[in-house]
Amino acid sequence: MENIYIIIAFAVYALLILAIGIISYKKSKSMSDYFIGGRQLGSWTTAISAQASDMSGWLLMGLPGAVLVSGLTESWIAIGLFIGTYLNWRIIASRLRKMSYAAGDAITIPEYFQKRFFTTNPVIRFACAAIIFIFFLVYTASAFSGGAKLFNYLFGTDYTLSLTIGALIIISYTFLGGFFAVCWTDLIQGLLMFAALVIVPLVCIFQTPDFSAVQFVSDSTGEVIGNYLNMFQTADGGIAWTTILSGLAWGLGYFGMPHILVRFMAIKSSDLIKKSRIIATIWVFITLGAAVLVGVFGYIFLHSEGNEALLAEFTALGDAEKIFMFLSGKLLPGLIAGIVLAAILAAIMSTADSQLLVTASSVSNDMFKLFKKDAKEKTLMWISRGTVIVIAIIAYFIALDPNSSVMGLVSYAWAGLGAAFGPAMMLSLFWKRMTMSGAVAGIISGGASVVLWETFLNGTGIYSLLPAFFVALAAVVIVSLCTKVDKEKVDELFTRAKAKDSKAIED
Repeated sequence: MENIYIIIAFAVYALLILAIGIISYKKSKSMSDYFIGGRQLGSWTTAISAQASDMSGWLLMGLPGAVLVSGLTESWIAIGLFIGTYLNWRIIASRLRKMSYAAGDAITIPEYFQKRFFTTNPVIRFACAAIIFIFFLVYTASAFSGGAKLFNYLFGTDYTLSLTIGALIIISYTFLGGFFAVCWTDLIQGLLMFAALVIVPLVCIFQTPDFSAVQFVSDSTGEVIGNYLNMFQTADGGIAWTTILSGLAWGLGYFGMPHILVRFMAIKSSDLIKKSRIIATIWVFITLGAAVLVGVFGYIFLHSEGNEALLAEFTALGDAEKIFMFLSGKLLPGLIAGIVLAAILAAIMSTADSQLLVTASSVSNDMFKLFKKDAKEKTLMWISRGTVIVIAIIAYFIALDPNSSVMGLVSYAWAGLGAAFGPAMMLSLFWKRMTMSGAVAGIISGGASVVLWETFLNGTGIYSLLPAFFVALAAVVIVSLCTKVDKEKVDELFTRAKAKDSKAIED
């Protein structure tokens, strides 16, 4: 594969998204424009940008790598995410669109929580902003790490230089265009990711000379001990209970992902949610399935008779998360390979930009604005743009370790955000008895439980999101029942939120 083709594909792609950033810069005239696009997103843009921002580089790197190493038992992560995607669109999307507008036209998740509970107490916004800041640093670092691995693999550049190039590209158009730029580039990136994930496993299947290499083999004795394609069996032949439960638990994270939830707030009308849900669900079903197939058929292809040299070459890389890159480079012709590999950069950027924007909105709108209530919108927008750079620099230093696991970083951040915000968000939309104190208790206990579990109980094999989610859920309910609620105001808010859409609320 000639590097010139890859360079052309990447250069065209980078220029395209930077152009979108510059165009969007002129459209972002207010805080609402910069953070939620003035609530003017259509069905396709909302659906694809939401899922592209969700499915970061781990979809093309982390998940295929996990399946390559451990077999189809890792596909439970994909199943959990598919179920979570559908339920998030089915249960949360429309309700959040209506409630966020009814609650004083809130434009960030922390602001929504404060207005939902009719309080001027800044503790709820500070708690939210702190959780977002901490876990999105890790999440953004995972994207930067994935970009560095991509450039390092393709061009042989030093890891640190690769990291710097990827970070600069992401920062540039997020800084300029805000939400408009992020959503439109996410739409392009999502379509590119979709095409790439369909092409690579299909080509791999056609190029595989021998389909018999589908069993685990013990490294020490050479004895066959388990079927590679058995979803319920571990490599040692046992039932994979913890893997199944932990994989399904990934779906719980969707209810608390600020960079996804903010898309629901930004859609033009709640009437468009159903169409967006169909588009998003189909996109997720196909891309998750294709990512699993990359891992499965990548394993079969490399272990087929006659491919010993390729297996040795891939093993020498020492990183299973590079399987998508490796297969693309070996099986596809030059320019097509360059376009497909650009999809990895697309996946990485589509998540990193959203995370940077959500974090910036929390700092400017939920922290700075509380200290300087009379701050002009133009000032707040420049504070946000400055925050994008600061957050990116910190994430850059976190990602400097070349041995960072994209899947590991994403797993940690996904658990923290899902446990902190998921239970609080769900109950705030449907349970009138919930109080601000309950929300704060749930947010703090959820985030703290993930940190404690990952630090002290990680060896159990249970994904930290599962216990932490229910700890936070219990905290919200118990503390809410022990504190008072303004029933009259809550009833009025829920009545306004029943309006058909934002226009009906305004009328």
